[in-house]
Amino acid sequence: MTAAQADLVRARQGFAEMPEGLRLDTPEVEDGAAVWRIARDSKTLDLNSSYAYLLWCRDFAGTSVVARDESTDEPVAFITGYIRPERPQTLVVWQVAVDASHRGKGLAAALLEGLVSKVAEQQGIDCLETTISPDNAASQRLFTAFAERRGAKVARKVLFDAGMFPEEGHEPEVLYHIAPLAQAS
Repeated sequence: MTAAQADLVRARQGFAEMPEGLRLDTPEVEDGAAVWRIARDSKTLDLNSSYAYLLWCRDFAGTSVVARDESTDEPVAFITGYIRPERPQTLVVWQVAVDASHRGKGLAAALLEGLVSKVAEQQGIDCLETTISPDNAASQRLFTAFAERRGAKVARKVLFDAGMFPEEGHEPEVLYHIAPLAQAS
C-alpha cells in the first residue's frame, strides 16, 4: 500500500485513526510468522498452522490488513478476511488479533474500518460476515459497534453448533451478518 493509499484509508476511517506510531498495511508473505505468533499469543483464537498464515498473507492479502509498528516495521495486529465465492459482495472476517502490548487503544476498530474501506473501494462489498463464539465479548462489542457506526443491521444465528467440531469443549460459532454497509458516520 502506498502512502497515498494509506492516507485515503485513514481519511475514510474518520473516527478510528490508527494509534500513533502504527500504520495500516497490506500483509506480505514475510509477515506470516508474525501473524501466526500474534494469533498464538492471543490465547483466544483457534490457532491455524504457521503454513496457513503464510498462505493467507500470500493468497488473501487483498482482503486482509496488518498494523505495523513504524519503528520496527513489524506487524502488531492483523485482520484476515476473504470474499465469499458464492456471494462476491460479502467480506468474511476470519480472525482479528492485537498484540497484548497494543490492546485498549482502539486498534481493532481502526483495522476493521480500514479493511472494510479498502475492500469496499476495490471490490464493492455491501455486507460483512464473521463468526463469534458466545464467550468472546470483545469481538461481540467490536462488530456490534462497527455495525452501529455504519448504520447496518446485525442478524445473528448459530452457523456451526458445538457438536460439529471434532474436539471437545469448542463453543458454537455464531454468524454475524452485518448489512448494508455504509460509510462510517
